[in-house]
Amino acid sequence: MALILHDIKVWNTGEVIDLIVPSDTDETVDASAMTIAPGFEDPHVHFRDPGQTYKESMISGCAAAASGGYTNVLIMPNTVPAMDGVKVEAGQPGASEVLDAGYDTVIDYLQHYEAAHGVKLPVRYDLCVCASKGRAGREATEPADWIGYLPGHGDAGKDAYQLAHPVTAISDDGSAVTPGILDQVFANVKESGLYLIEHCEHHDTGAVNEGPVSRRLGVPGIPEDTELKIVERDIEMARTTGVHVHFQHVSTAISFETIRRAKAEGLPITCETAPHYIALCDEALLEYGTLAKMNPPLRSEADRRATITAVADGTVDLLATDHAPHTMEEKGLGFLDAPNGIIGLECAYGVCHKVLVDGGHISDERLIELMSTGPAELMGHDKTDAAALLDENADAVPGDSDTKRVLDLGKVTHPENVDLVVLDTAEEWTVDPERFHSSARNTPFGGWQVTGRPLATIIGSKLAFSRINKED
Repeated sequence: MALILHDIKVWNTGEVIDLIVPSDTDETVDASAMTIAPGFEDPHVHFRDPGQTYKESMISGCAAAASGGYTNVLIMPNTVPAMDGVKVEAGQPGASEVLDAGYDTVIDYLQHYEAAHGVKLPVRYDLCVCASKGRAGREATEPADWIGYLPGHGDAGKDAYQLAHPVTAISDDGSAVTPGILDQVFANVKESGLYLIEHCEHHDTGAVNEGPVSRRLGVPGIPEDTELKIVERDIEMARTTGVHVHFQHVSTAISFETIRRAKAEGLPITCETAPHYIALCDEALLEYGTLAKMNPPLRSEADRRATITAVADGTVDLLATDHAPHTMEEKGLGFLDAPNGIIGLECAYGVCHKVLVDGGHISDERLIELMSTGPAELMGHDKTDAAALLDENADAVPGDSDTKRVLDLGKVTHPENVDLVVLDTAEEWTVDPERFHSSARNTPFGGWQVTGRPLATIIGSKLAFSRINKED
């Protein structure tokens, strides 16, 4: 059985093909308004599992990712307990979920999640290990506790199933690496051959961006130099060590300019921003309240415009959601007490398309690169180009023109490596958090009219999610 998509367009060549996708049912669809592209990847998600599954679990988080067109995500290490490779102990917050499943570290728990819970998750995922033990910033993690989970380290006693979810990065996301362990963390990153994901912000006070809006709200502000100082510090560390530093959710004009100069020098620096920093400025706090509270905070309108410029000129290497689920009760605690973060996997493409493509800043093809091939390059994934796959595996459709081709994903040489997303780049739709697959609803984008939507997600040549001809 298969889903047959007639006349679908290849994302980067414009070639029109027929695509056959193995499925549980037979269905033939006019796909002339659709585009096929490499699946989206997100190197920055928080799935709250273990420890805070009342906010999000691996099951609901992966469902949200598949709904948003994502085929691979990178799980951040601020789980409870933290993902540091250290054995958890009974009595620790969240430890019971790990121990009751029969494992003694969070890494092992997530490696074996599907087997332990009797589920098949609809997306692939990699793991990001803590830079510091307990993500407390006091002592660097020991590579011996996690190096056996790196790609290619199967001889360290880890079986093939475990290595399906390798450790591919190091971070203390939520906080910058603290000065006292900075040298050791960079040494660990260099030894392992991984890259450092840096939350480029360090402050002890403040809840929103420092400026007219914070003063109007009467809420302590966070100055923009809290981000810049970490960016400057870690650029110098990259210069002296050669370690690849990836800056998360960059949000200020001055940080982008600093990163732009560092990249021009050829330093091993990459950066991301998130949909909310291109779509919203701090004035959104007046309309959406704590649903627009995140870390780093939404900045000024000038910073928002500078973020779009950085996306358009290539300073930004990729777009990541920083998907951060919280309950609506938590988000209702007020600016000082509400947790930071919003969810974004299920509306990221639509929001970015509305602002960046409809706004005339970048092309459809470039947006796909920023959400697919860009993140894949960072994460070390071999992202098979849809057009190249077509050239290698397609045959002429019987009875059709000589130039019309068909790609049957059931017959490709290595079907397990083929991850794709089907897009309608022109569909207009309304963001409705109540219809999200995530357990959380904390987004300021509810009710937004956006353009462009993922229609189906294909993992390993098989249909993992589809809303084609469905109400969703």
